[in-house]
Amino acid sequence: MWRVSPRTGSGSALEVLAVFLKLGLTSFGGPIAHLGYFRREFVEQRRWLDDETFTDLVGLCQFLPGPASSQAGFSIGLLRAGWLGGLAAWCGFTLPSILLMLAFAVIAPSLGGPVGGGLIHGLKLVAVAVVAQAVWDMARRLCVDQRRVAIALIAIAVLSILTTVYAQLIVIGLGAMLGLALCETKRSPDYPQAPQHPQQFPISRTVGASALVLFCVLLFGLPVLAGLHVGAAATVLEAFYRSGALVFGGGHVVLPLLQQQTVATGWISLNDFLAGYGAAQAIPGPLFTFAAFLGWTSSAAPNHWAGALLATVGIFLPGLLLVLAALPYWQALRARPSMGAMLAGVNAAVVGLLAAALYSPVWTSAVLSKLDFAVAVVGFFLLTRWKTPPLAIVVLCALAGIAEAALH
Repeated sequence: MWRVSPRTGSGSALEVLAVFLKLGLTSFGGPIAHLGYFRREFVEQRRWLDDETFTDLVGLCQFLPGPASSQAGFSIGLLRAGWLGGLAAWCGFTLPSILLMLAFAVIAPSLGGPVGGGLIHGLKLVAVAVVAQAVWDMARRLCVDQRRVAIALIAIAVLSILTTVYAQLIVIGLGAMLGLALCETKRSPDYPQAPQHPQQFPISRTVGASALVLFCVLLFGLPVLAGLHVGAAATVLEAFYRSGALVFGGGHVVLPLLQQQTVATGWISLNDFLAGYGAAQAIPGPLFTFAAFLGWTSSAAPNHWAGALLATVGIFLPGLLLVLAALPYWQALRARPSMGAMLAGVNAAVVGLLAAALYSPVWTSAVLSKLDFAVAVVGFFLLTRWKTPPLAIVVLCALAGIAEAALH
């Protein structure tokens, strides 16, 4: 149920593409910053939708797994110009970032010598600072009482013991169950309030149900195909689809999931993985386009263009299917306290998931000296206390890495 402006649905796909292409080229700073850009562009300046509708839409996208900014952008394009508008919004916002990540994937192997090695190491230090900031911000926002702190600590403990590839899935499921048991009377800080003047969002329940069925068929069917060894493409698509389907809590949470799917399986070296993640902080657009870099760089076929395409489709598709599935039912679901309790538990477990990834592989592979520690700490405080743009942190850490390599 949504309030829409009189202009909603009256635009063209080309108009939507042009606006989102501009955002895709200029939206630095991660998903929260992206949503701020969206509000200024579509609520304050263009008035494609009102503030109430935008807030309600953001609440839905933050509730679901997947990249919230990409889901919100797709939904705004859908409102403005129908299905072609949704596709245009996704392409305009995402393709610039994908192309930049592929360009880095192409030149990364040639970054040899002290300068190239120092640059790669500096990008790994960027990952330390950025992930530490994400853990800090998410812990303050999502672990606001002792119950949720306990769930996060339990998640860290479980991850330190389990070595299975399903460890992240187990932790997320455990967080949901503990949330239902411990947080029934609590609301997640981000749990949105119902609008006072709801109107129907233009997605039928048939479409929503079909999207949910397709999401489940792919989630459970792709592992079967991969297990039957019907083709390497199914294995790659399944790995990235599973990662995209389990990402609660923001773009940075995809790091441990992708690490498990690519580094642990031997597709990507840890150095390449962290260098690509660091580079992803320097470009505009959604962080999930990191998957395109991984698909291109993978040592297992298919890679290059085919790998990048499969990885990108795999990681974005579940979030888009889920937002389509939820739109017709969101008002009824959000009114149930059990949904807020489950989300509170999942989000707390996600904090533990990201904290564990901060230690290994991010910290253990990047902080190798006292100078590395100093650079990472400076980057962390610049991000958290002085709100320095991530691009500046990338430049700082890259120069520090190059300087350190030159000194040795």
